[in-house]
Amino acid sequence: EFIGALTNCTQLEFLDAGHNRLRGELPASTANLSTKLTSLTLGENLISGTIPHDIGNLISLQALSLETNMLTGELPVSFGKLLELRVVDLNSNTISGELPSYFDNMTQLQKIHLNSNSFQGRIPQSLGRCRNLLDLWIDANRLNGTIPQEIVQIPSLAYLDLSNNLLTGPFPEEVGKLELLVGLGASNNRLSGQIPQTLGDCLSVEFLYLQGNSFDGAIPDISRLVSLRNVDFSNNNLSGRIPQYLANFPMLRNLNLSMNKFEGSVPIEGVFRNATSVSVFGNKNLCGGIRQMQLKPCTVKASPRPRKHLSLIKKVAIGIGAGMASLFLFIIAASLCWFKKRKSKKKNNANGSTLGPFFEKISYEELYNATNGFSPSNLIGSGNFGDVFKGLLGRDDKLVAVKVLNLLKHGATKSFMAECETFKGIRHRNLVKLLTVCSSLDSEGNEFRALVYELMPKGSLDMWLHPEDMERANEHSRGLTIPEKLNIAIDVASALEYLHVHCHEPVAHCDVKPSNVLLDEDLTAHVSDFGLARLLYKFDRESFLNQFSSAGVRGTIGYAAPEYGTGGQPSIQGDVYSFGVLLLEMFTGKKPTDNSFSGDYNLHKYTKQILSRDEEEEEGAGSNNTVDKWLRLVLQVGIRCSEDDPRDRMRVADARPELISIRSKFFSSKTTNTEPSPPDAVRSSPQGWMLNADMHTI
Repeated sequence: EFIGALTNCTQLEFLDAGHNRLRGELPASTANLSTKLTSLTLGENLISGTIPHDIGNLISLQALSLETNMLTGELPVSFGKLLELRVVDLNSNTISGELPSYFDNMTQLQKIHLNSNSFQGRIPQSLGRCRNLLDLWIDANRLNGTIPQEIVQIPSLAYLDLSNNLLTGPFPEEVGKLELLVGLGASNNRLSGQIPQTLGDCLSVEFLYLQGNSFDGAIPDISRLVSLRNVDFSNNNLSGRIPQYLANFPMLRNLNLSMNKFEGSVPIEGVFRNATSVSVFGNKNLCGGIRQMQLKPCTVKASPRPRKHLSLIKKVAIGIGAGMASLFLFIIAASLCWFKKRKSKKKNNANGSTLGPFFEKISYEELYNATNGFSPSNLIGSGNFGDVFKGLLGRDDKLVAVKVLNLLKHGATKSFMAECETFKGIRHRNLVKLLTVCSSLDSEGNEFRALVYELMPKGSLDMWLHPEDMERANEHSRGLTIPEKLNIAIDVASALEYLHVHCHEPVAHCDVKPSNVLLDEDLTAHVSDFGLARLLYKFDRESFLNQFSSAGVRGTIGYAAPEYGTGGQPSIQGDVYSFGVLLLEMFTGKKPTDNSFSGDYNLHKYTKQILSRDEEEEEGAGSNNTVDKWLRLVLQVGIRCSEDDPRDRMRVADARPELISIRSKFFSSKTTNTEPSPPDAVRSSPQGWMLNADMHTI
């Protein structure tokens, strides 16, 4: 109605209704707006449907911004009639089909932002005819095939992002012709071969993101790229030495060379002075570097010297030295024997009978080496009872997460035992897998305990829901699509249903929250952190009340069930409450600890109030808006799960099928594809591609 009412404004030139809460399908009447319209902005709304078939009627249009909505379907053929178009921004929708070939006729185009959609097929060579193009962002789609050399020969191109697709083959040598290139992203594809030497001719480049491919060989000569600020070549098969000239780049702030096959010494000047700015993790043959990198020292081979006859004095000195050494070694051996007995006794106490034969043990030394000495650069998170480090384990260099318990914290030891006890005999695709444990002594003889899990490369759900709270805010700045959120919610419900119903004994997790939901490469959710979990048939109420606080408060404020605050026993109903809060947080965007909540007014009551108000507003309007329907149904599940009275809460075994039904009814076309979809704007690398910071402001 809003758009339709404007079709009579025949002199309308600008229309900006972005950043609102406009809902419903984009009407066909959009194509009937004034032919004098030069700018149409409807981005950052909740608009669904498809782009009108007759959008080409807006022949004067120079800027079209429909980003961050819920648009589907393909780009209409008439889109190619918008010959005056300079800016097209359709990012963060679910638009599908192949990239059209008619862009070559739209010679005025300066910015093409089609990232974070579901485009598939090959990149059309015709894009190379857009000779005025500044930005080409087609990352986070399903594009395949090779990179056409035509698109790396557009002389005006400043930003090219091809990341998070399925592209194969080598990177075109013609990239050296992009003299004005500032940012290049081709990360997380299937590219191979060597990084082109011609990259060294792109003298204006500041951001280079080529991580997550299969590039091999040495780093090309990029010594003239003195404007570089962020470089990420991680997770490839690059080899050779780290170029010394990288230490001379005055603007370089972040350098990631991890998970390659580099060898030799690491420089110690420039950016290499700061261990938090450089990552060389996962290169076994590197040495040197600053102390914080925890690399092995570089050995210098001594030059061979001519042998000389030893004098009598030297021979005597050697004899005396050998005798002293033998005596010294005897003393050490005796001391070690005594210490070993003492250590063995202490170690037996540390291991505890609860571990049993279920987990293959691992030594402290192995974990120390796997995490580069528990280096700060390997730290990926902190929890209630310790820190989590990234590590490389075993001969196959398996990436793992190592949770080191801080045993000085009250309850840490019981948390360790609870986690080991919980994981005995349970296996589920939506639970983080516990690989091994360590219960030993550290290098100083102190008690040491750690849990080793499979690493979840996409981080926690909390990072995706609230990127503004993270140090690297841009990393997950695009958020999750609606189908992705529903899939994650269903995954969490599946894990809880397994724990509550299908385990040999019911298990209450007791701390369900976004930071304990981890995402793998395909954004499949895995519930983690069972340090507070309880096997309900073995539950000891007194232990529960005393383990973590005098008041008996369990879990995390905002997510913990109300009965836990008054000494209530842990239960599966408590998990259901936490799941309900998590569901409401995912689909309202509000944390349960938001400053707007106080006293009895919480996220549960806020959501009920919103739904009640919407029902009153739409009553009698006959709205059939599918956005309203699916959202209302999902929120109702969250409300029913988060009731104050445990007896009124929905069972998770009932919540899961309801969520599946909602997904099937409203989003079946987005979830039936069996091929894992690359996250819409994953930005999984440390740089976050600088899109929202530096590039989106261009």
